[in-house]
Amino acid sequence: MTSSDPVPDSFAELLPATRRALLHRIAVAQSDGRVPSLVAAVMRDRRMVWSGARSCVDGHAPDANTQYRIGSITKPFTAVAVLRLRDEGLLDLADPLEKYVPGTGVGEVTIAQLLSHTAGLAAETPGAWWERSSAALRPGLPDLLGERPQLHPAGRRHHYSNPGYALLGAVVEALRGAAWADVVQREICVPLGMDRTSAQPQAPYAGAWAVHPWADALLPEPAEDLGLMAPAGQLWSTAADLCRFAAFLAEGDDRVLGAETVREMRAPAAAPEAGEWDGGYGLGIQLAQRDGRTLAGHTGSLPGFVAGLWVSVADGVAAVALSNSTSGVGPRVAADLIRIVADAEPAIPKPWRPLPEVDPGLLELAGPWYWGTSGSGLRLTADGGMEFGPLSGGGRSSRFRAERDGSWTGLDGYFAGETLRVVRQAGEVSHLDLGSFVFTRQPYEPGAPVPGGVDEGGWRGLP
Repeated sequence: MTSSDPVPDSFAELLPATRRALLHRIAVAQSDGRVPSLVAAVMRDRRMVWSGARSCVDGHAPDANTQYRIGSITKPFTAVAVLRLRDEGLLDLADPLEKYVPGTGVGEVTIAQLLSHTAGLAAETPGAWWERSSAALRPGLPDLLGERPQLHPAGRRHHYSNPGYALLGAVVEALRGAAWADVVQREICVPLGMDRTSAQPQAPYAGAWAVHPWADALLPEPAEDLGLMAPAGQLWSTAADLCRFAAFLAEGDDRVLGAETVREMRAPAAAPEAGEWDGGYGLGIQLAQRDGRTLAGHTGSLPGFVAGLWVSVADGVAAVALSNSTSGVGPRVAADLIRIVADAEPAIPKPWRPLPEVDPGLLELAGPWYWGTSGSGLRLTADGGMEFGPLSGGGRSSRFRAERDGSWTGLDGYFAGETLRVVRQAGEVSHLDLGSFVFTRQPYEPGAPVPGGVDEGGWRGLP
């Protein structure tokens, strides 16, 4: 079975005890959180394997195809649209905003800084509460930024900014020549089969409610169109559609973004605030440490709605939780659903298989190498790459991708982005050059170009 093969039902189907535990978790969340309705779903191995719902109205529970507003889960969609432009060569993440959207007053901030919330921009718009007021109050980009748009030096700290994503939406529109919502629909939703994700609600959808903090009473919330702020939080979606998006965030999809770019989105691009070392932010993706797992995804809220989407790539499990109350049920529910499934039914490893073919030139690289007296092992991987790391204990370990010129590029860890070269002399492998470090087959191998040379007397005992 290849990675594109469908997952056998025997692997995908959850056990009855797991299903009951999931139902119990959302029932407690809906009851204790006092939310009118809650719908949740779990994705495992690229498909939705469970969904459940609770409602305050008997016989009228939502299902996985009922739309809820997802708030800031919209931001990863905007980030995907921007990274598609980058992968097509239409922009560079280091480019200043001014290059594509002139006249904002913050044109020196870069696309990457906007994606990672490190541009130093204010968290919210000036004036009336933008999520609960008419977009007509903010007809132009200057109305989103105000007289003091930048609160911190660009690139110095993570400071979440909703207007920053409105600026990214403007970049998308400028380069695509189309409305942000149309670009998201055409380039993301349609290829991923997300036909129940839209900028405006489509029946059936949940109504927006506030629950009185001191009484079991409801108040309808307005559902405003966000106008220019739409790229920060406009979308409506369903639990089923967000499971499809979660599968994309875990593995990529060449029709939208390849796996390497999606990994880049999930990589930390901004340090967390002091005292908050259980989370971080990538490129449009929130990162969190929960129950010993690394989760990637996003949370979202707008008046009347709270949403959470988390993916544990290591477990192959994702979860979505959507509710229609301004407060009461936090994104922790989605993280708990992942924990329930991953702990009760840990992923079954794929069968080991040998390489389809072996390149003798690569095979001779496998095995131990030494930087000075520190030993590292080089292992060839089934995807045509290699892993290089210490033979024992902790240390600098990285995965490498082969390049056409015979060199290798580090993908993660200490050597991410660094180049490893195989140096040959007289047709034989002499040593590895990795970021100026010389790795030899023996510790301080005589005749090797070890900086500073190797003592001609060789190894010796104590006189």
